[in-house]
Amino acid sequence: MDINRKSAYYTLLDIENDMAYSNIALKSHIRRGRPNAPGFVRELTYGVLKNKIYIDYVLGNFIRMPLGKLKPCDLVILRMGIYQLVFMNSVPDYAAVDESVNLAKRFSPGHEGFINGVLRQYIRDREYVTLPSREEDEVKYLSVKYSYADWIVKLWLDSYGSEGAEALLAAGNETPDFAIRINKLKARREDILTRLSSKGYDVRVSERAPQCLLVTGANLLGGRMYKSGLFSVQEESSQIAAELVDPHPGDVIIDVCAAPGGKAFAMAERMGDRGKIYAWDIYKRKLSQIEHDAKRLGIRIVETDTWDATRVRSELVGKADRVLADVPCMGLGVVRRKPEIKYKENSDELETISKKQAEILDVSSNYVKPGGFLIYATCSISKQENQVVIARFLKKHKDFKRVDMLELMPHVDKTDGFFVCKMQRNDYLPE
Repeated sequence: MDINRKSAYYTLLDIENDMAYSNIALKSHIRRGRPNAPGFVRELTYGVLKNKIYIDYVLGNFIRMPLGKLKPCDLVILRMGIYQLVFMNSVPDYAAVDESVNLAKRFSPGHEGFINGVLRQYIRDREYVTLPSREEDEVKYLSVKYSYADWIVKLWLDSYGSEGAEALLAAGNETPDFAIRINKLKARREDILTRLSSKGYDVRVSERAPQCLLVTGANLLGGRMYKSGLFSVQEESSQIAAELVDPHPGDVIIDVCAAPGGKAFAMAERMGDRGKIYAWDIYKRKLSQIEHDAKRLGIRIVETDTWDATRVRSELVGKADRVLADVPCMGLGVVRRKPEIKYKENSDELETISKKQAEILDVSSNYVKPGGFLIYATCSISKQENQVVIARFLKKHKDFKRVDMLELMPHVDKTDGFFVCKMQRNDYLPE
């Protein structure tokens, strides 16, 4: 049995059965299974995840029973087979079928004939598989073509129109760049670019984030440069957001939802490790990773603590030069990295999470000193989580004014989707 497909199978089954996070499950099974082509495993795993609705639509043309009645192991194997037949030109049809049958023999004995029959029928009749009519139902057409839940398609159609929504949906299926942030406490971007290039990595300079490099190549995190803290992994959009905070040496900064710590570190590096950054998170286990990474990077000004961002910490009221509220969100801007987000069942969570975001923003405003700044951020593409939250906050808090706002869109900016709004408090306290 092919060890690479076996690793992808285990990963996809964990996601199907246990709703595991794709990045965590994939990393775990690559480490345990030690496939000889991890790039193939990643492509197959993420390919199935990114195109799940379309693949299930294809399967529905050749399977009479509802797909929900299939055993998870059979469904996962069929999805893997269809993905290879439809999208992976490097895999011959016979190999896609044969390897799927081999998986079935191991993980679903007695069903290999069924798996073989479905895949071979698709090969014979693939030319007859057509998308739903766009004229009759644009939401269903786009949902199937790009594999997004209906409510997300509707949300983006309402917000960005037909052309904009389709471009955004397509961008979410692209493979994102792998971005690193150079630790300016220890290195210069140009020097790291030269060193990585000399080691055979394909390296590009970000045009929007001054410490960012976009890198292609294997085992980047296994080398001495990473372990000695010369750089960190951080998406380009997150680096741009951290830049908008514009921290100064000596500032007191509160990062109320800090995990995994990337923006706190980016700010500390820009501050020359001078000042104080309070990095909070509600989960203690996440803070230990922040502490570990701070040590690797040589950062001393980040102080972690377990804290619920919806509660006011009275001893710090009015003490911070800058407060960053990078709040929990729906994550609609990062579906390129976490394709399972595309399949959230409904939009009910949107209303709930926007209320929590507003609550965190309200509480965070208490820490800002007169003349200081409050920065609100999400990695989502939803006006309800972004512009609406800000409008309501500013209407309620007359002592704050908006000074800058940035919305990064995957189909326009070629980054993850991200929203940042920077607000300043009046330089006087009301009587």
